[in-house]
Amino acid sequence: MSAGGTGETTGVGPATPRDLEHVRRMWAQDRASAHLGIELLNVDVEAHHGIPLGRARARMRITATMVNGHDIAHGGYVFTLADSTFALACNATGRPTVAAGCDITYVAAGRLDDVLVAEARERVTYGRSGITDVTVTRESDGAVVAEFRGRSRVLPDG
Repeated sequence: MSAGGTGETTGVGPATPRDLEHVRRMWAQDRASAHLGIELLNVDVEAHHGIPLGRARARMRITATMVNGHDIAHGGYVFTLADSTFALACNATGRPTVAAGCDITYVAAGRLDDVLVAEARERVTYGRSGITDVTVTRESDGAVVAEFRGRSRVLPDG
């Protein structure tokens, strides 16, 4: 399933169909990610010491409108790919979750027509808070483009 194309959404581990249905609905309504052509590759939940933690993978091709004056991918687009994938992972367990803060470190440049792949994994959840790491790589050679660490918060009604 993707916001703007094809892709597969799978669920393994302790997630219930409702958990994954929640994240599928959220993704289907994400017009910003769809506009950028971000494609959901997979989302699932794994148990770590009995605690369900979300994981997700998404990808995006760098287009001409995403390249800055240095002829490299604008950091804001790389950030958006990481942030969208972060959201998928944080919401995979079915609790409506939003970002509370994040940091990103750019390691290498993306270029026109590069396909970037973001892999997100919830590291820990505690109460209504959590920490999720996202690594963005270049699909062609696996080079790390950016590392993102997000802090999440489950909505009060979640």
